[in-house]
Amino acid sequence: MKTLLQINAGLQGADSQSSRLADRLADALLAKAPGAKHIKRDLSQDPVPHLDHGTFQTFFDPGAAVTPAQKAGLSLSDTLIAELKEADTLVLGAPMYNLNIPSTLKSWIDYVTRAEQTFRFAESGPVGLLEGKTAYVAIAQGGNFLGTPADLQTGYIKMALGLIGIEDIEFVYAKGLAMGPQAAEAGLQNAYQRIRELS
Repeated sequence: MKTLLQINAGLQGADSQSSRLADRLADALLAKAPGAKHIKRDLSQDPVPHLDHGTFQTFFDPGAAVTPAQKAGLSLSDTLIAELKEADTLVLGAPMYNLNIPSTLKSWIDYVTRAEQTFRFAESGPVGLLEGKTAYVAIAQGGNFLGTPADLQTGYIKMALGLIGIEDIEFVYAKGLAMGPQAAEAGLQNAYQRIRELS
């Protein structure tokens, strides 16, 4: 591993369980790769804005970036994509909010999912351009949704990353965090064990 890109999406910052898990996971992976570069974005401190029509136009035609807002949006997308392209390992901290990922993480995905940059259209459908990367996803859930129709996170993250070519994905789940102290402790311990197995 040469470069690890970490995206924390918990709105509670350092108090977010998913961010803590992502930190622990990133630290464990970096400990086995001395000298690796670590790029970290905390979306609670530096959120990616929701994608609007003006910025979206520039993704297809960079020359359409004429307003300051469009230029800023295109520049941000270019920066985020450059970070993702540089990384060979991706760590996402993804809490469950209202049955899915936070909107800030969805915005990050929207800004890095660009035709001819991270995927291209072919006759058979979209083809991801970022193959060869490994993603680790730390998911924190207040309930126990894994394996049920209510777990929309897992399927969405698999499809969103797969669209851009990242199909080697490992998940770490901390479940039951709002179901009482014993359930929360068990959920965290299971997640810590999974991190030890992965690193």
